[in-house]
Amino acid sequence: MRTLTQVDITGLRVLLRVDYNVPLDERGEIIDDFKIKQSLPTLKYVLKRAKQVIIMSHLGRPEGKHVKELKMDKVALRLMKHVGKNVTKLDDCVNVVIPDEKVVLLENLRFHKEEKENNSEFAKKLASHGDVFVNDAFGVSHRAHASTVGVTKFLPSCAGLLIQKEVENLDFSKAERPLIVIVGGSKLSTKFPVMNSLLPEVDELLVGGAMIFTFYKSLGLEIGGSMCEDNQIVTAKLLLNNEKLILPSDVVVASEVSEKAKSKTVETDKIPKKWIGLDLGEKTIEDFKKRLKKAKTVFWNGPLGVYEIEKYAKASYDLTKFLAGLKAKVIIGGGDSAAIVEKLGLRDEFSHVSTGGGASLEFIQKGTLPALEVLKN
Repeated sequence: MRTLTQVDITGLRVLLRVDYNVPLDERGEIIDDFKIKQSLPTLKYVLKRAKQVIIMSHLGRPEGKHVKELKMDKVALRLMKHVGKNVTKLDDCVNVVIPDEKVVLLENLRFHKEEKENNSEFAKKLASHGDVFVNDAFGVSHRAHASTVGVTKFLPSCAGLLIQKEVENLDFSKAERPLIVIVGGSKLSTKFPVMNSLLPEVDELLVGGAMIFTFYKSLGLEIGGSMCEDNQIVTAKLLLNNEKLILPSDVVVASEVSEKAKSKTVETDKIPKKWIGLDLGEKTIEDFKKRLKKAKTVFWNGPLGVYEIEKYAKASYDLTKFLAGLKAKVIIGGGDSAAIVEKLGLRDEFSHVSTGGGASLEFIQKGTLPALEVLKN
């Protein structure tokens, strides 16, 4: 994969794809600008050398329509604050005249359906804005879109510093051992590919989240009203053949999914009928901590309980705090895990917090992504 430092961009117009798909509140204000901050090393590197940088990103899910609330205006203001330079924001991403300004931000790419369709003509129009293309949008590099894949047909292309950093941190082939992975989340169907590919590589794989109940059901245990993917029972049995996979020994169950519901902690083979499993129990939390103490490298992706409700966030919060103090390389795999880390104000305590949830999992599984693969040519 060709990287930015291998390309001479002196005096050129750089077309830079970033992932500024930042979370917004109901007023359209930016809640968290982590992704913007993560793009700054590449942006500053480019600004020192290039004639001009033309930045493109998407925001939200406008589904090919012009949505006023998803315009890039607020992003432009926040970016201006971080780079200390004027950012000229345009009203569209194609069919526009690029002004002679140092930093230009195009309008939301996904206002055009052609972006997600990887339309060749649309990609060509985007490419016409620059002399060289730099992809630094790791979080969307698992998508073959016009701005990540299509433009590479029309411009010399390379990866930015953030993508380089993500790839280096998510390649576990040379990880210091013991390597322990924690996988949470609700659906085994979503996480199976990465779990299956990781099991031969890791020393232990600790499992949390609602997917544990699919495993328990495959063992013939009562799971009450807990979430279960019945079509993944065989998949669960397959994974359980590997002794590296570690399931929780106790869970927090409740009469319903709410803060006020009755709740209690039970052994995993004693879940009452109609009760719902919502978090890991204290015994499991302590067991996971004991196992993690010996790790030299840890990767975590996916919440361990229904963390959106404070009552069932204990496992996710306790283990996040524990990992923050661990003398090991700890990598957070984006998505909900990154949101938990941010909520607890512990982002700076980890070796690496990925900007891509789905992208990080797919990269670990396949060793590449569609938008990275095209940078090899």
